Amino acid sequence: MERLPDALDPADERPAVAEALRDWLALQHALALQPAGAIALLRRTGHPRAALRLSRSTAQPPPRAIEAAVEALRRSGAVAVPFFSPLYPARLANLADPAPLLLIRGEPRALAGPGVAVVGSRAASAYGLAVAQRLSAELARAGLVVISGLARGVDAAAHRGALEAGGLTVAFQACGPDRVYPSAHRELARRIERQGAVVTEFPPGTRPLRQYFPLRNRLISGLARALVVVEARERSGSLITAAHALDQGIDVLAVPGPVTAPTSVGPNRLIRDGAFVALEAADVVEVIGPGAASPSQRVARTDPHGVEAAGEAGGRILRALLHEPATRDELGRRLGRAPEQLALDLLELELAGRVVEDRDGRLRVVSPQPGARA
Repeated sequence: MERLPDALDPADERPAVAEALRDWLALQHALALQPAGAIALLRRTGHPRAALRLSRSTAQPPPRAIEAAVEALRRSGAVAVPFFSPLYPARLANLADPAPLLLIRGEPRALAGPGVAVVGSRAASAYGLAVAQRLSAELARAGLVVISGLARGVDAAAHRGALEAGGLTVAFQACGPDRVYPSAHRELARRIERQGAVVTEFPPGTRPLRQYFPLRNRLISGLARALVVVEARERSGSLITAAHALDQGIDVLAVPGPVTAPTSVGPNRLIRDGAFVALEAADVVEVIGPGAASPSQRVARTDPHGVEAAGEAGGRILRALLHEPATRDELGRRLGRAPEQLALDLLELELAGRVVEDRDGRLRVVSPQPGARA
């Protein structure tokens, strides 16, 4: 019997590959929302077609629906990685309810690397976005895969941080592989495909409905060695992901924030209840163990923001903005200097790319890239 490839490509016209792909897509179409039951049947039968026959599902798809799914998969450029494939990530296979089939755009092997999930609020503050991007860049430079959900806010900032650091990042979606949600992140998704993978357990054509996101979240936490919550309101999907992580035995870290900020309620309560504090990538590496990161990379604890290299005046500004982003007027009051007196020092930092001004007029720090001058 012909050995099947580890990833089933819809462009592969060999009859055995095409038949296997249709069988797996049929199982996914019928049982994607019942992963635990599907896996139990697969373990019992060893084959997706036999598992589907044994199931009590009334949603067995007609052949035309499967042909449409194959064509949608082909157009999207995704491949299918079945539960029994050597490419299927071991960390996900060990879940109580792993996905029977993963549809992946990009590089499936990106899911095998040691990863850290970075999640948070869609309506993140400028502070939250800056922290998520900086922390994710540090994690990527440490040789860790940054995992998130491609959502607005913290998720997107996490992916961008990893990409800009030249690292790998994996995005899990709560929709079919032929869709990108939100649609505004199409270009970001294309970049992730080139430096990682965009993954879903849902069949082609699936819309991103609210009830699918908790399912998606268990995969984000399940693939990770640790999960970092940057910002989250009191009732937040990020806290659901943190709950998944705790149930899965995965360490949870949180970035502290101002006690008056609604988006800091979630991480501050996680810390109160025993989560580790995440101030920089070194905190994450310390929790998961230094052996998890690439041995060729180091996470520096000493002056990671380049404060000392910025000189006395520049260092004072950077320390103040690291504590909390501020407008020019707020920064002047905090340092006891009029904004016009700060203008020259701020100009030097902005020209050096160390400080940027967000749309809301608040200044924040950008950590220096390796080899860059402060």
